Amino acid sequence: MLWTHIILLGQGAIMTVAISAVAITVGFALGVLVCAARLSPVAGLRGLGAAYVSFFRGVPLLVMLLLIYHLLPAIGIDVPGVVAAIIGLTLSTAAYQAENLRGGFLNVGTGLVEAARMVGLNARQILLRIRLPIALRLVFPAVVNEAIMLLKASSLVSVVGVADITRDAQNLASSTYRPIEAFTIAGAYYLLLNIVLSGGGSSLSRMLGRHRA
Repeated sequence: MLWTHIILLGQGAIMTVAISAVAITVGFALGVLVCAARLSPVAGLRGLGAAYVSFFRGVPLLVMLLLIYHLLPAIGIDVPGVVAAIIGLTLSTAAYQAENLRGGFLNVGTGLVEAARMVGLNARQILLRIRLPIALRLVFPAVVNEAIMLLKASSLVSVVGVADITRDAQNLASSTYRPIEAFTIAGAYYLLLNIVLSGGGSSLSRMLGRHRA
């Protein structure tokens, strides 16, 4: 019986990992664009970037998921719950990742940039060879932390009918009348996934540190 429950929730774990991986990847790409807007010399773009970050960091993720899930069909866009879940998670994490990236760029030493200009590098070369690599190294721990937070927050997608770990645990608890067992297994899955993600992030961070050295 226990092994059967572990296998059933394992299917939800696959969905959780898939949704989280897509959201964190696409969210990072969107976060780069939002960060660029936040750092733009154009006041209008800075305002749009700030408004995006303020909105998606200010609205609870649960509310955002429900809003997207019900809004899209209302405007004639019929998508599965999993697509609505990915959209909500992506838009939310992009706001946090944009701020992480902005902090990284702002912490790049001005002395390095001035030195690069003195040796004849143009703005594009300085961005690609100096500012971007340093900023990415600085924000890498924050990106890993955001991925862990997103993985845990993905449990909320169960409210829009996505068969993730939490949803499968709820169904299992309802059908077997053994909620403690079901949610204990679910918690163990989340813990295991976060340990793997944290360990992988630490290993990559050490590799980046050795490369920098």
